[in-house]
Amino acid sequence: MLIIAGLGNPGPKYAGNRHNVGFMAVDAIQGRQGFSSWSKKFKAEIAEGEVAGERVLLMKPQTFMNLSGEAVGEAMRFYKLAPKDIVVIYDELDLPAGKARIKTGGGHGGHNGIKSIDAHCGKEYRRLRLGIGHPGVKDLVHAHVLGDFAKADQAWLSPLLDAIADNADMLVRGEDSQLLNKIALALGGKPETEKPETAKKQTARSHIHQARNAAQPKKLPATGPMAEILKKMFGAKED
Repeated sequence: MLIIAGLGNPGPKYAGNRHNVGFMAVDAIQGRQGFSSWSKKFKAEIAEGEVAGERVLLMKPQTFMNLSGEAVGEAMRFYKLAPKDIVVIYDELDLPAGKARIKTGGGHGGHNGIKSIDAHCGKEYRRLRLGIGHPGVKDLVHAHVLGDFAKADQAWLSPLLDAIADNADMLVRGEDSQLLNKIALALGGKPETEKPETAKKQTARSHIHQARNAAQPKKLPATGPMAEILKKMFGAKED
């Protein structure tokens, strides 16, 4: 069983807030994947269904953002699940609007909802972070996060939520890179085949290999047409 929890604040006052993009994502999954209607349990709104052969519980904690862990932790303990059986979807200030990233574990980055889930569930759960952009000035962060998405934001927000809902099976199966590719393509970008840090490691490794290869003499072919040509040019070399 898998819990997919979207984070946000309850009530119509907050429904359109950037901080509620996690709620919006699980709403999109619930509407697209044939889940049950929303009901109340575990201090949350929940919907049950099956995705990719896996039983899935969608959650929208109703405790307000700062206490999200109370709801998710209660459900985790009820079903005797481990942190690895939880996916949390939430807003990320430090990602450009429309960008998405997935990772397991890590810090809370100042996000109070994540801080609460860390405290109640442990840290080794999967996190789908959805970029809402940064206002550029620290003093404007609070108003930005608790402000509604602008009409212009729908150009990227709707395709983002659609891509998550349409490819929820990838999220359930743990096909994170494939899901990120689908999201990038839906927003008109290029497939994100690898993380930047992975590319850096591969570059560094290739430089080491190049240095090693340069230090080692290349072996000449011992048989075949090229070997015959080299023998004629340089003569046969005896041991």
